[in-house]
Amino acid sequence: MIRYILKILISAVLIVVISEISKRTSFWGGLIASLPITSLLAIIWLYIDTGDRKKVSNLSINIFWFVLPSLLFFVTLPFFISKLSWNVYLSIALSSGITMFGYYIMAAVLSKFGIKV
Repeated sequence: MIRYILKILISAVLIVVISEISKRTSFWGGLIASLPITSLLAIIWLYIDTGDRKKVSNLSINIFWFVLPSLLFFVTLPFFISKLSWNVYLSIALSSGITMFGYYIMAAVLSKFGIKV
């Protein structure tokens, strides 16, 4: 139970730190947020919890494949907000929806090539 609480605290602190840095400078906030910190934490937590190297390897490969469609979010969000001047929350919702559709397409394409996700 202590490990679970520690995981939550570390993850929450990380998000708050990135948010606070982004208030001061979007460059550094973006740089830190773009680091695979979340993935790294997930990989470490998985290995600590299971000790299973194969699960860690599979998670890493799946993260790789799904990073590609996640880029749709970072392309569409500024377009909706800056170019179309849409509401930020609407833009986030639409960008998230487009990204989810991208995940679906990626999963379908990978399965066509026999890659299990």
